[in-house]
Amino acid sequence: MTEDPGGAGPAVRAQLLATEHWSLLATRSQTWSEVMGRITAQFTFASASLVVLALTLQVVGVNNSFRILAVWLGTSVLITGTLTALRVRNASQQDLMFVAGMNRLRAAYLEIDPGIKDYLVTGWTDDPAGILRTYDMDVKRSGLSHFLASAFVFAGAVNIIIAAGLGAVLANTAGTGGLGTVLVGAATALLYATLVFLPAHHGYRAALTLLASHPTDNETD
Repeated sequence: MTEDPGGAGPAVRAQLLATEHWSLLATRSQTWSEVMGRITAQFTFASASLVVLALTLQVVGVNNSFRILAVWLGTSVLITGTLTALRVRNASQQDLMFVAGMNRLRAAYLEIDPGIKDYLVTGWTDDPAGILRTYDMDVKRSGLSHFLASAFVFAGAVNIIIAAGLGAVLANTAGTGGLGTVLVGAATALLYATLVFLPAHHGYRAALTLLASHPTDNETD
């Protein structure tokens, strides 16, 4: 590494980089702590709503009062669930940028001491390959595995089930037969999944494209 005569020495640079690294780690931890709290609160609300519906069903049976309550609770849970899923989506995109930032810091560490490269289990470039190295740590996983195991898909899957149930209840209330009710529920689930997952996919790909256009120029041998 060629040191700038007017710049900070390696020791000072390492200290500054470590400070930024710890800042990113703390912010990342705080972000996911807040997100997990919101997911827990949302699932508690959904569970309580199911208990209310079950108790009401035992008392009044399937009548108009029960259907109105089911639609109201289903709509409420779906709205709060959608907001929670949006927060998880935003946090996932932020996490991508946190990882990219920490990879850039590791690239700077390698400039200071190229010899530490063999000891790194995470990536040091902010292109998609480097970010994937940080997430996988050399344990090969498919993109589908990352997607299905994500917190966003988990929260979204619960919302899709709720959307299907809400659509089915509305169809049944309107007098639709058994097959029609099933078809309306399935169509509602498919529509909701498209409206939620497609924008999230585009946003994630856009972030990766942005990072790919500005890769860290550091592949120290």
